[in-house]
Amino acid sequence: MSAPAAERAAVRAFEVHFLPAACRVRHMRQITAAHLRLWHLTALVDTATLAVSELVTNSIRHGEGHPVGLRVTCSAHELRIAVTDGCPTPARLRSADDTAESGRGLLLIAFFTKDWGVSPDGLTTWCAFAIPARRP
Repeated sequence: MSAPAAERAAVRAFEVHFLPAACRVRHMRQITAAHLRLWHLTALVDTATLAVSELVTNSIRHGEGHPVGLRVTCSAHELRIAVTDGCPTPARLRSADDTAESGRGLLLIAFFTKDWGVSPDGLTTWCAFAIPARRP
């Protein structure tokens, strides 16, 4: 297999499981940012870590105390972030008025990503980013 073909076929990923605690949000952002830099995806660091913050925070707040899992997968064309908790109630877009202190997380994710969704069992919320074209 040629080097360009091997690069396109390669899938990079990491997965972390942790008990729900507010301090974990920062840790998951840091771990994600480090991997994205390692994978030469610095253009996605800000928006991807924002998505990690929102999805992990939602799982900690609404996951009913179940352990949380973060999986980040990178293929040739897509970066996918998936957060799993033990709560079968699916995440959903909410509307928040100007004075609300929360409720906008999935709206941000919907704005910054190419797609997002919830697994059929409601346990995993995911989002996907297009991989930026590499400069020659």
